[in-house]
Amino acid sequence: MKPFGGVIKSEGGGMSSSSTENFLEGVTVLSVEQAVSLPYCTWRLAADGAEVIRVEPPWGDPNRYVGESALDEEGMSAYFLGINSGKKSITLNLNSPKGREILGELIKEFDVDIFATNQVPSNYKKLGIDYERIRSIKEDIIWVGISGFGPERPEAAYDPMIQAYSGIMDTNGDEDSPPLKFGISIADLEAANQAYCEIMKALLIKEKTGKGCRIDISMLDCCLSLLALHIPMVSLGIDVPKSGNKHPIFAPVGVYRTKDGYVSIAIGSEAQWERLCNLPGFEILRKEIYSTNNRRKANEKQLDRDLGEILSKRSTEEVIELFKKARIPISKVTTLPQIFEDPYLSSKLWKTKDEKTGLEVLLAPPPVITETKELTFAPRLGEHNYEIYSKLGYDVEELKKEGVI
Repeated sequence: MKPFGGVIKSEGGGMSSSSTENFLEGVTVLSVEQAVSLPYCTWRLAADGAEVIRVEPPWGDPNRYVGESALDEEGMSAYFLGINSGKKSITLNLNSPKGREILGELIKEFDVDIFATNQVPSNYKKLGIDYERIRSIKEDIIWVGISGFGPERPEAAYDPMIQAYSGIMDTNGDEDSPPLKFGISIADLEAANQAYCEIMKALLIKEKTGKGCRIDISMLDCCLSLLALHIPMVSLGIDVPKSGNKHPIFAPVGVYRTKDGYVSIAIGSEAQWERLCNLPGFEILRKEIYSTNNRRKANEKQLDRDLGEILSKRSTEEVIELFKKARIPISKVTTLPQIFEDPYLSSKLWKTKDEKTGLEVLLAPPPVITETKELTFAPRLGEHNYEIYSKLGYDVEELKKEGVI
């Protein structure tokens, strides 16, 4: 395996953000990817300094064409840009024997460390991307497959299906609401994050032993793991109703209207409740029926009315200042556009700029931020065909005529 950055300790014994910013520099990833799950995983690898070459069919990743276009050109939708910045794009028709042959040449020529795919497992062998074949080309490769259910159940799957089947939907919404999908693609993104974690483990093992491995990530398994608090309770016969903005155990927890907006409040201890009741104007909450968390939970609807009446007479800013001084957990409810207006939140955003048009796009940061970064713009379809295939000695125009790329 080619050497890569690794973790460097600062003089104080902690980690230096500058030393870990590009710690995957020298690692090459070849990814047959589409949609969201795998592209988000490889985006995180690119953000860490890896060279990510995304392999698309000649017609492109369908996500290039959905929703509104960010540029006045086909195949560059706003939906596609964010999680594909920092990568290179080549086209390759893996349905053709020559395409499959070239894939093997790419793995050898670029000394690929990680091969990844989120194709349906039943297509692995047909496309020549199954673990056995890829390992026969490069024995120490780390092979990664993300799919809906894992290789033992090779069915097509999308995020909403997995949210529904896993039980995740049954936790979302209010008690009387129908099944409700999360507002983010939680199945896709959690599978991506878990794939990223497993890749980090595999890289460490490879550095120690020189051996690669196979990693299979199931979106379903990733969603089931998120039910860590729910499944034990339900298995004991405890009813866990959907709680919406409430908490299944603690009260008061919820979103409350102020005079000019909304705040989210979460009381997690008796000490916090006591401090709340000591605030000017909140003394009326000091009632026997609210004296313990269990009593507050049993009388939650009345508690919400009492608390809501007090909050509705005060501005959001006034309430937040009052609660923070009393060390009571509170937050404003930020809308998506307000992220860009908030100095603290906006300072965490990354960005990417299209050198061709000058368009600048702000990006959500990775989950663990070292420092903000500007990534190269999401690649046009096949933008790097000449760069990549010329290293293999191929005539790109001939490959196009043959329908290989």
